[in-house]
Amino acid sequence: MSSTDVVEGYEISTDPARLDIDAMHAFLTRCYWSPGIPRATVERAARHSLCFGLYETAGGRQVGLTRVVTDHATFAYLCDVYVLEEHRGHGLGKWLMRTVAAHPCFTGARRVMLGTLDAHGLYRQFGFSDAYGSRKLMEIVRPDLYRAATG
Repeated sequence: MSSTDVVEGYEISTDPARLDIDAMHAFLTRCYWSPGIPRATVERAARHSLCFGLYETAGGRQVGLTRVVTDHATFAYLCDVYVLEEHRGHGLGKWLMRTVAAHPCFTGARRVMLGTLDAHGLYRQFGFSDAYGSRKLMEIVRPDLYRAATG
């Protein structure tokens, strides 16, 4: 990652040992997409996903997340994307998305999906478009991805 891809005072890690399940649960339980979600469900979902945690450099407090459900080959579903309110406005969401978008689970997938009610503009910057017939689901479809790589 180049220095232009870093936001001073923060870091992104995929190390599952760094995830703060309590902090994730505290945020997710009050989101429109997961109100009241049980802590055990958050923990199980994190354990079976590729998580990109966003942390303050000083102290290591988790302040954001992108969770990716993926087979690490052909499909990825982005979910639980957030930056805590007091850390917004510094480009952290875009940095988090740039980091995820550069990961092989994303770049190698023929289909990448997500659901959103209010962040379409952010995701369009990373190639997402509205899924056919849906105002909530967005996707990136690359039907010829493997053909281009072998041909």
